[in-house]
Amino acid sequence: MSSHFITGLEFDKSQILKLLALASDIKQQPQEFAHALAGKSVVTLFEKPSLRTRLSFDIGINKLGGHAVYLDQQNGAMGSRESVQDFALNIATWADALVARVSSHHTLEVLAEYSDIPVVNSLCDLYHPCQALADFLTLQEVFGDVSQIKLAYLGEGNNVCQSLLLLAATLGADFVAVCPKGHSPDAQIVKQAEQIAAVNGASVLISDRIEAAAGANALYTDTWVSMGSDTSLEQAKATFMPYQLNQTLLDQTGASTVLHCQPAHRGYEITSEVMDGPKARILQQAENRMHAQNALLLALMNKQIV
Repeated sequence: MSSHFITGLEFDKSQILKLLALASDIKQQPQEFAHALAGKSVVTLFEKPSLRTRLSFDIGINKLGGHAVYLDQQNGAMGSRESVQDFALNIATWADALVARVSSHHTLEVLAEYSDIPVVNSLCDLYHPCQALADFLTLQEVFGDVSQIKLAYLGEGNNVCQSLLLLAATLGADFVAVCPKGHSPDAQIVKQAEQIAAVNGASVLISDRIEAAAGANALYTDTWVSMGSDTSLEQAKATFMPYQLNQTLLDQTGASTVLHCQPAHRGYEITSEVMDGPKARILQQAENRMHAQNALLLALMNKQIV
């Protein structure tokens, strides 16, 4: 196991299952872990705005007895006022771990290269592995053995889609990405996921046809426009509206569970009827960000755990 968590592939299948079991233990018995990070300081570095990521890490670290230090761009953008290398070298002299939400995956690679403390990717342009961990913790709570399910993602083949794709392949879950033409996930990441899925008895399908989601146990969607994009939701509407997660689609596929990583744009990628409906596990997902991330931090700081 790597000292870092950058792509999500640093853990193999057995380690991921142990990590999810630890997350469940932390969730069910928080008092047993109240001092697990006592005396530890974790820097949470943000180049992008955040609600769930910032609060779930900050509050989660506090619940484990640790100290979270929030660092935004008021100190100057990384690589501008001083190099990313020097950010990493300096932070590593004080902190016990570094959680970074950045614009470019390359920034994370440099942080990891020059840090002798664990570096965690809390979002970049290619991956969102902490979100995927929380999502599969949620799916495990709902379905039990996730290797027996089919997960269908609809919309933009973005960083969330790509992390779900890789983790589904690792855990043996069938995965379908239903995206408009020109908006599919990265071809190299798809190829990598196909190879992993073949080993774990799972399937990967990329399609622009809504019918590909038929028979899915869970439907997942995300915003049509990634943070920082110049495209407006109204501009994206013409392309993505056929992929909206609504009651008609839910009925057509037969899915029993609805997921969304948020922030959600009601009336665009998902309707309020579905988001607030009985099949939605969206707030459960949001809560599980904290528990999955706490398990991850404990595992990275104490490799004997997993």
